[in-house]
Amino acid sequence: MRKTAKAVFAAGVAAADPYLAVKSALVERPVINPPDGGRIIVLALGKAAMRMAEAANEILDDIAELIVITNYENAKNIDYAKVYAAGHPVPDDKGAQAAGDVITVLQKATENDQILALISGGGSALMPAPVQGIGLEDKAEVSRLLLGCGAEIGEMNLVRQQLSRTKGGGLLRISAPAKVRSLILSDVIGDDLRLIASGPTVGAVGSKEQAVTLLKSYGIWQNLPVCVQDYLSVPAAQLPPLPKAENQLVGSNPISLAAMKTAAPQAKLVETPLVGDVQDAAEIVANSGKGMTLFGGETTVQIKGDGLGGRNQELALRLAFLAEKQGWSAPWVFLSGGTDGRDGPCDAAGAIVDHNSLKRMRSAGVSPEKMLANNDSYHALKASEDLLMTGATGTNVADLQVLIRQ
Repeated sequence: MRKTAKAVFAAGVAAADPYLAVKSALVERPVINPPDGGRIIVLALGKAAMRMAEAANEILDDIAELIVITNYENAKNIDYAKVYAAGHPVPDDKGAQAAGDVITVLQKATENDQILALISGGGSALMPAPVQGIGLEDKAEVSRLLLGCGAEIGEMNLVRQQLSRTKGGGLLRISAPAKVRSLILSDVIGDDLRLIASGPTVGAVGSKEQAVTLLKSYGIWQNLPVCVQDYLSVPAAQLPPLPKAENQLVGSNPISLAAMKTAAPQAKLVETPLVGDVQDAAEIVANSGKGMTLFGGETTVQIKGDGLGGRNQELALRLAFLAEKQGWSAPWVFLSGGTDGRDGPCDAAGAIVDHNSLKRMRSAGVSPEKMLANNDSYHALKASEDLLMTGATGTNVADLQVLIRQ
C-alpha cells in the first residue's frame, strides 16, 4: 500500500514537469523574433526555474540574456545562464541582489525587445525588491509573521505585493516598453495568476487598505516593523494602467491530479481543493470513505510551538490521530507531500503514515501528542520512519495526497 501511494504521488509530480510544459508551449506558439536591434531576454523565476530555463534555451535561438532565480536546493551552474540561488520561504540578501540585477537589465529594455518570463511558485520570496524605506529584514519579518499566523497564500501575497517594486505587475512596469510574455506554472489553488509568485507580470489582488485590514484581522499589525506600518498607512499614489502582457498557464495542481487518476483509474478523485486549517483538512480526509482517494490543495498551519515540520507532515500526523480515534481496524496508508520536494523549513517533502505509525512513535519513546502540540511533526515522523523524502523535484504545483483504506 505504501509503495502504491508513492507511485501515484510520483505520477502527479511527473505531470508537473516544467521542462515539458515550457517546451510544449514554445513549440505550439513560438516566440516571434524581435525586429532588428531587438533582443530576447529570458527570466526564469521560482522553484521550477532551472527546468523551465533549460527548455527555453533548447527551443529559442539567439537569447541575449538568460537569468535564473531559484531556491538553493534546485540551483546549479549552467554555462548558458546567470543563475542566482536565494532563500525560501523567507527572503535573503542573495535574492535581493538577484532582484536588483534583474531590475537593472529590464530597465534598459526597449520597445524592440521581447521579455520571456518563466514563472513558478516560490518567486515571491526568491526575488525580494522592497519599496523605498523598507529593508529586506523588515520584509522578511512580515513574511515570518504571516507564515506563523496561518495566513493563506492569497492573503500573504496581498501584503507582499504592496511592499514590493516587482510584485503585483511591478515587473511589467519596469520592463515597459518591451513586449512581455509569461509562461506560468501554478502552485496556487484556483490558479489565480495574480497570486503565483505574487503576479509580477499580472497585477495586484488588492490595495494598501485591504492589506492593513488583513494584518489587523490576524492580530499581527502591532508586531510589524514601524516602517511597514508607516508605509501601508499612507494612501497609494495613482498609477497609470498596467502595460499589456501575455500570460499563459502551463501547469497546475488539477493537471497533476488528473495524472494521478490516470495512474490509478480505480481511485476516487476529490475535485474540491484541500485548503484551510490543517485539522479541518484532516477531518475531510478521514471522512472520505474506503478504497483509494486522491486529493490536491494547500493547507495552512497555525504555529503555536517551536518544533520542526510543515503542513503536509502535520496533516499526516493529524490524520493518524483521527484514524486512531475513529477506530479504523483495517490497514490503511495516507501520503501527503509537496510537489516541490520540500515541506516547510526541512528536508522532507511530507509524510506517509499508516495504521502502525503512532505505535512506532510511542515504541521509540516519542509522544506524538506532545510533538503535535509543539508543531514538531518532523521529529515524530522521523521516529516512526514515516518522512517522505524525495529531494528537490524542480517543480512546484502545491500539494498532493493519497489515502488508501481497506
